[in-house]
Amino acid sequence: MRAITVRQREAGVAGMTLEDRPHPHASENDVIVRVHAAGFTRGELDWPATWTDRAGRERTPSVPGHEVAGVVTELGYGTTGLTVGRRVFGPTDWTRDGSLAEYVAVEARNLAPLPADIPYTVAAALPISGLTAWQGLFDHARLDAGQTVLIHGAAGGVGSLAVQLAREAGAHVIGTGRAPDRDAVLDLGAHAFLDLEDDGWEGAGPVDVVFDVIGGDILDRSAPLVRTGGTLVTVAHPPTVRPEDGRTVFFVVEPDRARLGDLARRVREGRLRVRVGAVRPLAEAADAFASRQRLAGRTVIRVAED
Repeated sequence: MRAITVRQREAGVAGMTLEDRPHPHASENDVIVRVHAAGFTRGELDWPATWTDRAGRERTPSVPGHEVAGVVTELGYGTTGLTVGRRVFGPTDWTRDGSLAEYVAVEARNLAPLPADIPYTVAAALPISGLTAWQGLFDHARLDAGQTVLIHGAAGGVGSLAVQLAREAGAHVIGTGRAPDRDAVLDLGAHAFLDLEDDGWEGAGPVDVVFDVIGGDILDRSAPLVRTGGTLVTVAHPPTVRPEDGRTVFFVVEPDRARLGDLARRVREGRLRVRVGAVRPLAEAADAFASRQRLAGRTVIRVAED
């Protein structure tokens, strides 16, 4: 099969190549998925899991990409809940070869059935962003109706879904970003927008929840905005500045088949919009990783035609 591989961490994106790789093996509780579309995160080449297996041993070459939408072609021993020929989508395993390939081995529990009326390219942009948005807002921050949430990076992959989910839950939603993002964020359902390049955003508090995907100085400056008993939740890195009388949560997204199914239903019903900005072929995956062009939505790699 063809796959994008990386062999040296130091080479970065320049070290990504399209080459022939052995067909993956289905271990116990795995499925093999023929990849139709794949999603990726530009920071993957800096993740330790890109270069090591679950036991911490070095593994190269490595195939990046950790969101997949495709069709099950093979079941490993003991696999339940899925069948050959089933359309599926979900996150792939962090410490194994990923989805920028024609086939990928994935733990079956990571995947959910994909309804026939959701395109593969849309489904490939949903797993990590959708699960991160849900888990950050509701599992970790315990957002409830009537509360106020400040969502940083509200036009991005995670932020755009978090805005919609928080609004639907009955929260008052404040989205942040750059000035050109204003209309998009308000169109997604935010009640207000704040420009992060204008220091006035720091006067937005107090809020019940700050949901951060940016980190750094933005994360540090957000801590004082959290009201007593509120929560600062982030996926960027552990906070160094904490709310005076609130909680802080740093988390890594976890697979959840049931929640993926719920997110897919929301997409089908028009209650959740997934913003896909560009669709590029597998041969252009390295260029997609390297691009710094600001697009209105996630970049997705099309591996096979629908």
